[in-house]
Amino acid sequence: MRRRPGLLPLAVVVIGAAALAGCSAPSGVAAPSPTAEAAPSPTPTPTPPTPEEWAAERVADMTDEQKAASLLMLHAPGTDPGAMRALVDQGIAGVILMGDNIPGSEGELAALTADLQADPDAATLIGIDQEGGIVSRIDWDPAPPPWELRDQPAEATRDAFAARAGALEASGVNVNFGIVADVTDDPGSFIYDRVLGTDPQSSADRVAAAVEGERGAVASTVKHFPGHGAAPGDSHVSVPSAPLTLDEWRAGPALPFRAAVDADVELVMTGHLAYPSVDAAPASLSPEWHRILRDELGFDGVLVTDDMLMLQHNGLAEYQDAGENAIRAVAAGSDLLLYVLPADPSEFGISVGGLADSIAGAVADGRIPRERLDDAAIRVLELRRELSGASGE
Repeated sequence: MRRRPGLLPLAVVVIGAAALAGCSAPSGVAAPSPTAEAAPSPTPTPTPPTPEEWAAERVADMTDEQKAASLLMLHAPGTDPGAMRALVDQGIAGVILMGDNIPGSEGELAALTADLQADPDAATLIGIDQEGGIVSRIDWDPAPPPWELRDQPAEATRDAFAARAGALEASGVNVNFGIVADVTDDPGSFIYDRVLGTDPQSSADRVAAAVEGERGAVASTVKHFPGHGAAPGDSHVSVPSAPLTLDEWRAGPALPFRAAVDADVELVMTGHLAYPSVDAAPASLSPEWHRILRDELGFDGVLVTDDMLMLQHNGLAEYQDAGENAIRAVAAGSDLLLYVLPADPSEFGISVGGLADSIAGAVADGRIPRERLDDAAIRVLELRRELSGASGE
């Protein structure tokens, strides 16, 4: 309770006056005890919402089209942040930086990425493929390439990815699509130079170490679930097929992904590759693979697709409709859809509005349950909230 200046509590005045007059209580009569002022009840501090609660509240106020747009992560060519910011301002989750987006220095990239942060409550996702070695976007990565790390103890991988994540964080990047959890011992495989282990266990040890190394600097992503090493071919131009049964997968390629989930990885990227004994569809469009990742491996983070345009690049007729691909991905369980756009996105029928309308239309006609759209939007916004630092977590 606040008091007026210059006024004292009544008990203090009475006691003070009695003392000045030399008064004392009559014998046998107890002197009145001073009455203490009641302490004010503390005002309870409101408990801030968790990132998930905050995201759910925001999603509840969004239209289906806005929710759908919030599942998109796109690339725009060039180092002018204006084109990328124009995409962000359409309500997408974030952008992926490719080689053509990278200026000459860490400071220049930090300035570019700062221009893309539009919402203090939910960070724009700034993603990059920084694996080291043959898949590198920045030149100032201090860490060694994967083929050197797999011959060293797992601790070396942890230290390498900590250094890599530090360079990315200083550049304004907050999501690294950089941890390859695929396994192969075949030097002829297109993924061989990118793997962290040539057998499932050594890969699992280093993948977990990489996730630990990046923690606190960037959100980590492991790829390409359920495992590209067992699927010969390049998913950029085909849908590679793996001959393994589900039990064989569980005993082999699953191990690095399970280790990543146990290490609390934030994102898992699904590959455009098939395990026909499990599902003829590519994993990125497969409800069964999404179920396995959620229910068997226990992953509760953001499921991101590999570049969705890869499906159109493979030339197969069933994947030539960009809107249909987006619908199938979200319906299967994807939360974040990745698009590496050319200078003219219309070449592949891509626009933010067009993709959002396709997804929202599929919700309206029942192909995508509204709960599935809401769940995806909440997961992505929860990640953005955590990366913004506004949640205090």
